[in-house]
Amino acid sequence: MKLIVQIPCLNEEQTIAETIRAIPRTLLGVDSVEVLVIDDGSRDRTAEIAREAGADHIVSHARNLGLAAGFRTGIDTALRLGADLIVNTDGDHQYRGADIATLVQPVLEKRADIVIGDRQFRAVRQFGPLKTRLQILGSQVVSSLAGHPVPDAVSGFRAFSRDAAIRLNIHSRFSYTTETIIQAFNRGMTVVSVPVTTNRVDRPSRLAGSSLRFIIQQAVIMIRMYAMYRPMRFFFYRGSVFLLAGMIPVLRFLWFNINGAGQGHIQSLVLGAALLGAGFLLLVTGLLSDLIAQNRRLTESVLERLKRLELEGVPDSTARPGRKEEKKKR
Repeated sequence: MKLIVQIPCLNEEQTIAETIRAIPRTLLGVDSVEVLVIDDGSRDRTAEIAREAGADHIVSHARNLGLAAGFRTGIDTALRLGADLIVNTDGDHQYRGADIATLVQPVLEKRADIVIGDRQFRAVRQFGPLKTRLQILGSQVVSSLAGHPVPDAVSGFRAFSRDAAIRLNIHSRFSYTTETIIQAFNRGMTVVSVPVTTNRVDRPSRLAGSSLRFIIQQAVIMIRMYAMYRPMRFFFYRGSVFLLAGMIPVLRFLWFNINGAGQGHIQSLVLGAALLGAGFLLLVTGLLSDLIAQNRRLTESVLERLKRLELEGVPDSTARPGRKEEKKKR
């Protein structure tokens, strides 16, 4: 059983060494632990210091591509390196390496495909009142869209089984956190949360320049994912609202027209027709989106098969040492 701890990072020369050294190299139920650093176009000595601190693998982007791209690169690289279990953590040393043992346990016990570290931000003093409320609200929205409670939806401290890592497809260029949750639940994976503790991080987040931008980006991702996986529900409800709203002015016009006072109320008919037209278009869009969603599921199935075929040549981490060399001699 090989565990690879991946660390997507950007300009983390001050904390990357401490983050790597805190990662336990021996875990119960795991044969080997390796560290993979994804340097997302850092302009400092992040990659060099990571190598000096003991990182086993380093992948560097020529320029900054964003957190989602770094996460995706890490997952693809870890799979090619033969990882049976993947843990994602941050390079700012926010998450305690000692909690990795707790994080991977549900996967090792076959109780979960994905495990999310719950920071219990209500009790974290470094989270101000506004940030705490936003975290709670965001997690509640994601839980509603996923149909399952997720206490800390934007936590980057996560463990993935090999199968879950193969099945996930990241579309966003901003962040992977909410997208992977909604996608995992809609694809029938088991996601659980475990409580973890955090270290204090004083520097501002590098993911978004402001809380408002972060909220907007996450909202766009959630709406997109919900529309992708439940298009009929997404468009049907909204189309129904427009249809019902359109019926009111139309019925108002018909009432006045029946009573001989239809003149002067033509605007009701125009407004009603516009709302009914919008509702009808939303329903048609829902039907077309549902057909596209069916086609996307087939595409995802094909992509998953291609990934598995591509990874068939990756050596089994549980194979007996020297087996590959013996085959070459033959």
